[in-house]
Parts: sequence; structure tokens; C-alpha cells
Amino acid sequence: MKGGWIQDTTFAIITLGGGLDVRRVDFERVVKEALDGLPETFRNRISNLAVVVEDAASSELLAQLGLEHPYDLLGLYQGVSLDKRGFYYGNVLPDRISLYRKPIQAQCRSRQEMIRLIQEVVLHEVGHYFGLDDKALEKILSESD
Repeated sequence: MKGGWIQDTTFAIITLGGGLDVRRVDFERVVKEALDGLPETFRNRISNLAVVVEDAASSELLAQLGLEHPYDLLGLYQGVSLDKRGFYYGNVLPDRISLYRKPIQAQCRSRQEMIRLIQEVVLHEVGHYFGLDDKALEKILSESD
């Protein structure tokens, strides 16, 4: 993503074991700014979607996905993507995008790295909301670098 979406965000960062430790409220603010930074044409099409920040995925979820380590999962979209919704779609709980704070922070050594990674994870999971698969998302992300 050339230039990035978030130009500057001020928050407290503590370095722990090679990763960052950012206050949850500050992390959530960066997530909100990444969502607000999505192109308006995409933001206007998003509805019935909850975006939540969790420390890490549960062991049950990791087992369900065939993952062993909690830091293997940075984000997850759960729901019915827009391309799969039909006339029958309604009266349902919101789709959900979960962002996992500790795994994201563990991969970053600077504030800018964390902001960029959050932006990438948000874009990736929103892409799933719109019905894009991992291969299409990888192509989009690689072209935006």
C-alpha cells in the first residue's frame, strides 16, 4: 500500500521480547483508522459487520482451523460474504472480523510496522467479506506494495 492509510498515530509503545506491546485502546484506534481509511466505495457497501479486537484466537478456534500456535492467526472473517448472500439473507447476527492484537504486535518491531500490518490484516479480512479468496487477496496486496 503506497503511502499507507494512516499518516500518524500517537500511542504508547513498549518493546517486549522483540515485539511491541501497545495499549489495547491505542491498538483499537489504529484499527478504526484503518477501517475509516478504506475507499468510500467499499465503506458504503459494508453493513451488518462487527469488527472486534481480541488478544489472541482461542485454542478451540485454532484447532478448528488446523493451526497449532496462537500467533499463527492475525485476523479472521466469519460470516456470509457479500457474493454468497441471496434474497433470503436477513435477520442474522452481524458477520465478524476478529483482529488478534498479540500476534500482530509480536510480528512488529516499530510503530510504523504495526500500523502497516494492521492495515494489511484489515484489508485482507474485509476482502473476505466482499468474497475474495486468499489468492486474489495476495495478488491485490502484492500489487499495492
